[in-house]
Amino acid sequence: MMNHDDLDRTFSQEEEIVPSPGFAISVMNAVRREASSPPAIPFPWKWALPGLAAWISVLVLFVVAIRAQIGAMTLAAPVLQGTGYTGAEWIGLALLLAFASVTLSMRLVGART
Repeated sequence: MMNHDDLDRTFSQEEEIVPSPGFAISVMNAVRREASSPPAIPFPWKWALPGLAAWISVLVLFVVAIRAQIGAMTLAAPVLQGTGYTGAEWIGLALLLAFASVTLSMRLVGART
């Protein structure tokens, strides 16, 4: 076990810290390589914004439709209880949105190539 005198003796000896040979050269080479590389590719906002706007519109319409549906359900609940209501219009809407999304993306990709 070390005592205080051993610790004082160990810490009182100053050794010069010297980097390994070639360290400065390798760092400078890395800096030059990084400086000469082309800039990063920017995000294609021109292509992303229409899709983002479309999805925001769909979400807003979805919230409005849900609120209208909840209002209609409270009025039509006695009628719908015996009809076996399946929500077919929501399934149709989901299929239509999926089809429109795939069609639009195929046209955008086809226009670029």
